[in-house]
Amino acid sequence: GEWEGLVRAYLATISFVDSQVGRVLDALEENGFQNNTVIVLWSDHGWHLGEKAITGKNTLWDRSTRVPLIFAGPGVAKSSRCSKPAELLDLYPTLSDLAGLPQASGMEGHSLLPQLKDANSPRKWPAITTHNHDNHGIRSEHWRYIRYADGSEELYDMRKDPNEWDNLADAPQFSSIKKEHAVFLPERNLKPVKGSASRILVYEEGFPVWEGQRIHSGDLIPGK
Repeated sequence: GEWEGLVRAYLATISFVDSQVGRVLDALEENGFQNNTVIVLWSDHGWHLGEKAITGKNTLWDRSTRVPLIFAGPGVAKSSRCSKPAELLDLYPTLSDLAGLPQASGMEGHSLLPQLKDANSPRKWPAITTHNHDNHGIRSEHWRYIRYADGSEELYDMRKDPNEWDNLADAPQFSSIKKEHAVFLPERNLKPVKGSASRILVYEEGFPVWEGQRIHSGDLIPGK
């Protein structure tokens, strides 16, 4: 019954958020701001409910990294859905464009305005997720490529395998797909600040170290 309780709690939180969003939209309409306000709804991370034997977040798979992202308001096409990948880093440059403000220099995100006007507009950037030192996921429209700090890799065809069960990383016929995605891996990988411990995984002398404790093959991951 534990899984059923997790699902009920998850659905309850969605229902609660939905009702609160409705209150905000009602307030905008009641005060005459519905036609001059850009509304953006998003989440900070996804959530596993038992998929791939995980409950929670902190993975580089779709269940943990994919989030809702909804735009509405002036400058946004109505009732359209875009399948191109996006990052939360894209929010600031997108809002700058929608507000008619100059873009700040040095931004890592890319404006989504072309896709908000036309959902079929091309977009060349994937979505990049990093969790702990040197573990990266690259999500394009049709593929997910993951490279971990120990050098291991995962590759999933999201059209045929949305649950990410069939790792194609070792299949020679997909080597070009891996290379296409690997070019987006971050060039700089800064280690955590010295003294960091909570939920931090690093590799030292070839061994994984979780929250300051070295993990050997077959060990249980230490937790709190």
